[in-house]
Amino acid sequence: MSSRDSILAKIKAIPTEQKSLPEIPDFELKVDLKELFIQSIKGNKGEVVDQTQLREFLEINRFTKIIDLSNSFQDLRTLPLPEDPHDLNDLEVAIIQGQFGVAENGAIWLTDENMGLRVLPFITEHLVIVLDEKSLVDNMHTAYNKIGEQHSGFGLFIAGPSKTADIEQSLVIGAHGAKSLRVVLTNL
Repeated sequence: MSSRDSILAKIKAIPTEQKSLPEIPDFELKVDLKELFIQSIKGNKGEVVDQTQLREFLEINRFTKIIDLSNSFQDLRTLPLPEDPHDLNDLEVAIIQGQFGVAENGAIWLTDENMGLRVLPFITEHLVIVLDEKSLVDNMHTAYNKIGEQHSGFGLFIAGPSKTADIEQSLVIGAHGAKSLRVVLTNL
């Protein structure tokens, strides 16, 4: 018997008492979820805008390389999603649909079906996430319960533009991903 097997056998031989899992308290927030979500996004250096404000942002900056996977802006001149992620290297704006948002921290849940290509929210200069305000949940406990009900191969939370403070403790926005995050809350 190897040393490893011997150690594992001794550990397994230790009698253990079966204990039930502790009760998890209800962490439900008793506040206006939309207002808390907006404040959380602002705290993460993002913005919550309406469709008019987003159109103004796009017009002022004269973006020409836009991909809209949300289907919320069908009148915009957008590019099709390429098959090769390398073709996204100069993408200016990506507009995607979020599944739900977490009010306590501004995190938005995305899966493969929202992103088209997994690199999309990270390679674009500016990220726009369209989110139904009725899909807001209060906290991460609720969010993880909601995720547990889904069957997805890949998912992630995005809670603002890319940022780091690693270099001399100075905050840098857009260090290794999108320079901005705009959330368009809809009332579907």
